Amino acid sequence: MSNYQVNNTNINALISWIEQGIVAIPEIQRPFVWKPSKVRDLLDSLYNDYPVGYIITWQNPDARLKDGTISHGKKILIDGQQRVTAIMAAIAGKEVVTKEYRKRRIKIAFNPIEEIFEVQNPAILKDKRWIADISEVFKQGFDTFGFINKYCQQNPEISNNKLNEILQRLTSVRYSSIGIIELAHTLDIEVVTEIFIRINSAGVNLSQADFAMSKVSVNDTYRGPLIRKTIDYFCHLIKNPSIYENILQNDKEFAQSANFNKIKWLKDYNTNIYEPSYSDLLRVAFTFKFLRGKLSNLVSLLSGRDFETREYREEIIEESFEKLHEGVLKFVSETNFKRFIMILKSAGVINSKMVRSQNALNFAYALFLLLREKNVNDALINQIVRKWLVGSLLIERYSGSPESMFDYDIKRFDVHKNPIEYVEKMEAGELSDAYWDNIMPANLNTSVSSSPYFNLYVMSQIYDKDNAFLSKSITVQQLIEERGDVHHVFPKKYLQSNGYNNKSHYNQIANYAYTEQIVNLAIKAKSPKEYMTILKAQINGDYMKIGEIDNWGDLQVNLKMNCIPQSIFELESDDYEHFLEARRRLIVEKIRNYYNRL
Repeated sequence: MSNYQVNNTNINALISWIEQGIVAIPEIQRPFVWKPSKVRDLLDSLYNDYPVGYIITWQNPDARLKDGTISHGKKILIDGQQRVTAIMAAIAGKEVVTKEYRKRRIKIAFNPIEEIFEVQNPAILKDKRWIADISEVFKQGFDTFGFINKYCQQNPEISNNKLNEILQRLTSVRYSSIGIIELAHTLDIEVVTEIFIRINSAGVNLSQADFAMSKVSVNDTYRGPLIRKTIDYFCHLIKNPSIYENILQNDKEFAQSANFNKIKWLKDYNTNIYEPSYSDLLRVAFTFKFLRGKLSNLVSLLSGRDFETREYREEIIEESFEKLHEGVLKFVSETNFKRFIMILKSAGVINSKMVRSQNALNFAYALFLLLREKNVNDALINQIVRKWLVGSLLIERYSGSPESMFDYDIKRFDVHKNPIEYVEKMEAGELSDAYWDNIMPANLNTSVSSSPYFNLYVMSQIYDKDNAFLSKSITVQQLIEERGDVHHVFPKKYLQSNGYNNKSHYNQIANYAYTEQIVNLAIKAKSPKEYMTILKAQINGDYMKIGEIDNWGDLQVNLKMNCIPQSIFELESDDYEHFLEARRRLIVEKIRNYYNRL
């Protein structure tokens, strides 16, 4: 059997198939991302009989019902939603949904004299040469004869016959040809993804989460649109609570649902620690509820695939939709989400930039939800999730093949009666003395400030409520929350003036420290020996020139919490390499101590 078929149809037939449910558009109510000018250009191409590309459909497999009969699957439109929506907006006058979830019309104007299209604007509304909204021409019962007479009276430069000819050409865009690539239902999701990437001329790659969402969106039987809206609205509200009122006004049916009640808490909530996309939400809900890691499996299950017999059965579709819905509701639960955020905060994570691995966060939340469902003790859940998140960041556990690792880890957490045992197994295998003594110091030998290892060091400082370098009362957390900067222990200009001109050298993360700007300005381009001599003098009663530290005890505590070696009082440019090595060891020791106390 062929992987695909290529056919041609016309715009009218395509819209008819959509209205009859033969072809399902999964994203028709999601935000329309095209600019109005792109809608105008599409109409211009149709009018001039230029090709407008192919749309791609994927046949849902036929599923066997319990009584033995066959339920025929729909064709899902997986590429071409924006084009079809644009056509329906311009020609049929349908409203589109904006990114803010407001409904609006996109009105395309047409000038028959010059035969050009434009997005409607105030100047066009005042100009008698323009048809201000072409959807009027396409309406059933449009008075062509009366319109021609009136238009030609106002614009005598065009004849009745010429205008009639142009209007016929305009309305004939409904019969413009459009190609359809129909992918077979027998294709695995990996093959569908690869085909899509290769033939998509816009260069937009759909992920497996996109295909899963398509499967969810078009299944009315098992509340697919409700599940999809819950996912979609949650992910938009978490980033922009102000769209709440727009959802309330523009989607009254969903606003009256129980699912909406479960996510409306977001209107008064603001966090930038974990802002999941719909791909993240799908992955977490699927991983913890199905105990699987590969989203391609979700696509297959939502199609009803029996992995043993390779048949497609309706009861598998029903069960999969029910489990996914349960997983989504557990994800969006106010209690669950806020408690997970509190766990992140308790580990020293105070903003999204501190954990660059979204997969590590996703698995941590999936683990949290699994342990809650297994009724694990709350205090133990907090400890396990904290340690697992930080441990997975330390070894970059989910940076290579995250789906395989998700699958492996979630299954093992599920079978362990005492899940802390699995954490301890990971520690024994991945976080041995060899890791802390050799691998971790080597990982700190980098100039990338967004390095997970530097972020882990900062997390340990927040966890310990450490003060900033040479500060008496300002904490590292306060500096980060006020967008304070990272500065250099060995000032950059000082190193440059002493021959260290390679950026990757003077910007080593072992040379970084969160420092108040006023302290940094006081240090300027001095060597550590020079500015520490000034500090010792102010401790002995001299003028306060660098920060507020005025006693030896406070200074010693500050150096320790910022992993500054005691040799700092004598360090000059020749000592820079030794300083980096010594400070890396101290940072490793601090992170190790932090991890053990989580």
